[in-house]
Amino acid sequence: MLKLEVPNWQTGRSSALLTGQWAWIFLLILCIIFSFIGPGFFGFFNIQNIVTNMAFVLLLAMGQTFAIIAGGIDLSTGYVMGLASVVSARVVLWASGFLPLPLAMLLAVLVGLLVGILPGLVNGVIIARLAMPPFIVTLGMYGIARGTSFLFANGQPVSVPIDGIGALGNNYLLYFPPGRGVSFFQPPTGLTHDQMRDMVQLLPFQLIITVVVVLICIWLLARTRFGTHVYAIGGSREAARRSGIPVTRRTIQIYVLSASLATLAGLLYMFHYTSGTADAGDPLLIDSIAAVTIGGASLFGGEGSMIGTLVGALIIAVLQNGLVIVGIDPFWQFIAVGIVIILAVLIDRAKARISGV
Repeated sequence: MLKLEVPNWQTGRSSALLTGQWAWIFLLILCIIFSFIGPGFFGFFNIQNIVTNMAFVLLLAMGQTFAIIAGGIDLSTGYVMGLASVVSARVVLWASGFLPLPLAMLLAVLVGLLVGILPGLVNGVIIARLAMPPFIVTLGMYGIARGTSFLFANGQPVSVPIDGIGALGNNYLLYFPPGRGVSFFQPPTGLTHDQMRDMVQLLPFQLIITVVVVLICIWLLARTRFGTHVYAIGGSREAARRSGIPVTRRTIQIYVLSASLATLAGLLYMFHYTSGTADAGDPLLIDSIAAVTIGGASLFGGEGSMIGTLVGALIIAVLQNGLVIVGIDPFWQFIAVGIVIILAVLIDRAKARISGV
C-alpha cells in the first residue's frame, strides 16, 4: 500500500511544480523560438520596446490582479483609462491658456486622477455594501465610463498640440549621442542628422514610472496587511469577515486602487500620444485580464501574484512583438492570445484538481 502511495505523491508534487512554473517555461520557449526565426528579436532596442509598449497593459493588469485575487473582476478599467486620457487632455488644453505649462500639466493630472478614481469608488461601494456581483457592477460601469468618455471627447480624439506635452511620455532618462558623451532627460541640441540617427536612448520615462508602480504593487500585495486581507477575502469572504478583517472597507479600497492604476495608464497615454482617446484602453482590457490569468491567478479568487501578472504581461507582449517581427498577419495575435488564455484556465483547473488529491 505504501509503495502505491509514494509514486502518486511524487507525481502530484511534480505536476504542481509544472503548473506553478508553466508561465516562465512558456515565456522561455517563446523567446527561444522568436530569437531563431525573428531577426533582431534579442536586440537591445527591441527588448526595450517590448517592455515599454506593455506598460499600459501592465498597469491595467496590476489593478486587475487585486480584484481577481479578492474573488472579483473589474471590467470597467479600459474605459476608465480612456476617460482619464480625455479629461486630462481637455484640462491641459484649457489650463495652458492662463497657466504655465508645468502647472497646467499638474492640474490635468490631478483632475484626471479625481475623475478616474470615481468609477472605482462607485464600483467598490455597490459591490461591498449591496453585495452585488462584481461582474455585473463593473460591466455596468464599463457602459457608464464608455458613454462619459465619448461625451467628453465629442466622439473623436482630443488632440493636444502643445510643445512640451509629449516630453513626459516620450523622453528618456539617458541619451548617448556619438561623440557627445551622455545627456540626461533630453537630447542635447545641435546634433547632426547622423548623430540623431545613431544616438542611443535608454530608460524611457514611461517605463521608469511603470516599474516604480509595479514595485509598489508587489510590495502592497506581498508584504502588507492589505495584501494579506486581499488573499483572505478571495479565499472566503465570510471567513475573512469572521476573523475580523474589514471586508467592506478593503473591497472598496481594492476597486479604488484598480481604477487609480487604470487612470494612471490613461494619463501616461495622453502624455505619450499627446491626445486623449475615449476607447484608448478598450482593446487592452482583455489583455490585462489575460495577463493575470496567464500569470497564475485563479478566477475563483485567493490565488495569484504580481510577479505572475508581470510574467503574463511579458508573454503577451513577446507574443505580439514576435509575430510582428516574423511578419505574420497582426490579426493572428488575437488568436494566439486567446489560445494562451484557454491554456491558462485549463492549467488553473488542473491545479485545483491536484490540490484536491
